[in-house]
This record gives sequence, C-alpha cells and structure tokens, in this order.
Amino acid sequence: MKQKDIAALLDEPACEHNKKEKSGCAKPKPGATAGGCAFDGAQIALLPIVDVAHIVHGSIACAGSAWDNRGTRSTGPELFKLGMTTDLTEQDVIMGRGEKRLFHGIKQAIETYEPSAVFVYNTCVPALIGDDVGAVCKAATERWGTPVIAVDAAGFYGTKNLGNRIAGETMVRQVCGTREPDPLPAGVERGGFKVHDITLIGEYNIAGELWHVLPLLDELGLRVLCTLSGDARFREVQTMHRSEANMMVCSKAMINVARQLKERYGTPWFEGSFYGVADMSRALRDFARLIHDPALTERTEALIAREETRLREALAPWRERLAGKRALLYTGGVKSWSVVSALQDLGISVVATGTKKSTEDDKARIRELMGQDAPMIEDGNPRSLLDLYNRYDADVMIAGGRNMYTALKARIPFLDINQEREFGYAGYDGMLELARQLCVTLESPIWAAVRSAPPWAVPTSPVTDPESVPVGALAPAPVAEQDDTEQEVATHA
Repeated sequence: MKQKDIAALLDEPACEHNKKEKSGCAKPKPGATAGGCAFDGAQIALLPIVDVAHIVHGSIACAGSAWDNRGTRSTGPELFKLGMTTDLTEQDVIMGRGEKRLFHGIKQAIETYEPSAVFVYNTCVPALIGDDVGAVCKAATERWGTPVIAVDAAGFYGTKNLGNRIAGETMVRQVCGTREPDPLPAGVERGGFKVHDITLIGEYNIAGELWHVLPLLDELGLRVLCTLSGDARFREVQTMHRSEANMMVCSKAMINVARQLKERYGTPWFEGSFYGVADMSRALRDFARLIHDPALTERTEALIAREETRLREALAPWRERLAGKRALLYTGGVKSWSVVSALQDLGISVVATGTKKSTEDDKARIRELMGQDAPMIEDGNPRSLLDLYNRYDADVMIAGGRNMYTALKARIPFLDINQEREFGYAGYDGMLELARQLCVTLESPIWAAVRSAPPWAVPTSPVTDPESVPVGALAPAPVAEQDDTEQEVATHA
C-alpha cells in the first residue's frame, strides 16, 4: 500500500478527529502498535465472514492461534475458524519463493475447501521483500474462477484501527457492488407491508448477540442484506450497495465504509448501539427515520412499546438486586458509552470508563451520559485500574479478558465485556442476560470466602467461629506491589 493511501485513510472526513486536528487521526509512533498492528485490525474486521478462506501470507507467528480465535458465531459455515498461512521461512525469503508459496497456498485452499472467496492478508515480511500479493491474487482468480482478494495491511503500516479501515476500504473497492441481492418473495411484501433492505457495519456477532436483534428487524420488515462482518457471507458483502439505510455499530473500526457507501450510492447512515433499552429503541427509530416509511414508523413504535413494557416487568427483580451498585468499566470504542447506557438502565452507577480506543464522538456521548466531569481511563495498567476501583468504592470491574487476572488477584468481582465473553448482551433480551450475569458475579459466595481469614490462621479477636463473621466484614486484602515483569504479565494475560 502506498504512503498516500495510508495518509488518506488516516485523514478520514467522517471522523471526529478531523474537526479538531488538521492532520486527521493520530499517526502511528514507534511501539504504538503493541496492542495490535494493522494486520491484526484487518483480520479482526473481516474474519467473521464465515464462508471465506482467510490466508495469512507471512511467517507462522503472524497466524497466531489458528482455531476459532474470535468470539464470533456462525449459523452455518465454519471455514473462518481455520487458520491458514503460507508459513514463510528464512529460505523462502532468501530465495524469493514468497509469491510461489502464496499461489500454491491459494490453490490448496480452493481445491480443499471450495470457499466462496479467498482473502489474502499481507504481513510485514512479504511487504518488505516486495511480494506482489495483488498480482498473485489476480492470477489465482483467473485460474480458478474464485474471487481472491488481497488485503494489503502489513503490520508496520500502523495501528489496529488503521487495519480496520484498510479492511473496510478493500471491501468497498473490490467487493461491494459486484452482485445484486436475492429477489424477495412474490409480491415484494411480507405480512402485508413493504420490506426494506438495511446493512449493519461494524457488528461482529460476538457470542451470537446479533441473533437477539435480527428477529425484531425481521418483524418490522427490515431485511439485513449484510452485517460487516458478523455471521456474514461473501455474497452478502457484494450486495451492500443496495441497502436503503446503514447503521454504524462501531465507528472506530469502519466509519470509512459508511461514508463511502453514502458517497458512491447515496445510502444514508447513522451511528447507534444495540446495548441498553434506550439505545436499542433509538436504533430502531433511526432506521424508520432514514427510510421515510410511515407504516414502518408505526410498526416500530408499536414494537418498542411492547418490548419495553415486557422488559420493564422482567427486569424489575433484577434492578432491585442491582440498585446502588457501582461499576468500573474499562473497554473501548462504542462500548465505552453504549455499555454505560445499559448499566444505567439497570440502576448501576458507572464510576469511570475506558477511552483508550474511543473517538472524540464516543467521549462526547460519555459526557452526555455521565456528566462533563466523567472520569475517563486512558492508562489501563493494573495498578491504575485497582487504584481507581478503590478510590471510587466500586463493586465490580467490567473489562476485557486481559484484565481478568488483575481483578481476580485483587479478589474483586469481574465481568468480561469484550470479544472473549460467552454471553451476548445486545438487544432487549441481551439486557436480561446482562442483568443475570451481573447478579451471578456480584452475589457469588466466592468473594466472601476469598476475603475471609483462612481456617488455619490464629484468631486475633474474641471471634473464634468463622461462621459468625458477617459477610463483607473483612475488607479485600491489599494487593502486593508487582515488579515490572509481573505487571506486564498481568496486563497482557
């Protein structure tokens, strides 16, 4: 990829950074890609396209954990779970055999698995030695008739966010508009009303949470042409240009896709969230607003009224158990504010939220929900998180899997909110699951047990019966200072 193309992706017109900085989004700095490089971001963005063979062109180290390395779910094909790599060695680099290995790797993938398409991810080594990945993909497409798409996102290009945008740019330029959607059933109507086509951008179907939302959209007569990229098929990505309205679920990842679809095909879009009652209802209303169908608006209001009434009754006992609880939220992107809204719907106070991967618009939404002085976490090292937890007297830490061991070592309740989680929290039904998991976490008897004195300890007070000590009477034990090595392990576990 040329330097001017990278600069264009960083200078994204639809991004909030451009309203404050003449130079656009922040440029990568040496060492700044430690949390994920451009290749990592590109693969994460496209891997949930389930019927595609994803080939990593590079050393075996770039392939990472091969089987099922994302929490996305599929209703059918599971080809995306298989890690494929050309496994370049030193000999391949010295002898210039990279392109030949790639061509034979594509041949093996097509003949063995018969995928709908093949995505080839360029990495640092072949980019540095000058492998023409695009030419190899073009030749393979002509040879076997299967679309072979080059995703040029070498790790040294920049950060994970840049890789997300490269992936989206590749889809818009090489895939979108190459096929028309399947025709609707006879009559172009379902249930007596017109069906409208929509697209979800930046939705990855983590833990199958998209399936909480699809039945509601179907009831309204909204056909999802494609979700880029949760539980998606290659043929669906080809039809995104025919959408009547697009929803940007994660602006940090693919805001350039929504902008370009509007510029090329005139498709209106909005940014929304499926987390929380208020945001879920707002997302449905925004679809109706952009499509301009009075009948759809009427159906939408009726569905929202029904679901909110049902959910209000179902959440009542959970809200009683969660009332007054305080949470420390450390995540990023759209979840930095959307999960805040969901927790507030449950009566939980969010004392601070992470913004390391958030846009300026995300931060504005946080201030709208939590106030102008809302504490925002930029430094997520273990000591800082625990200091904030204790300072604000929080009851639970809600973060990604890499922070789990930090919380467990400190003997505090922890709930996973990122892609490693096993439960989906989107939609109205997702709110019930979120409330259930929070109660299970907070009310677990393990916390009283690990905070109590061990049975072999010499009593220092007249109380000799451990059963007589009230639950919660013993404060969490102080966390021992960690040296640099231990802190790094805890951060990246």
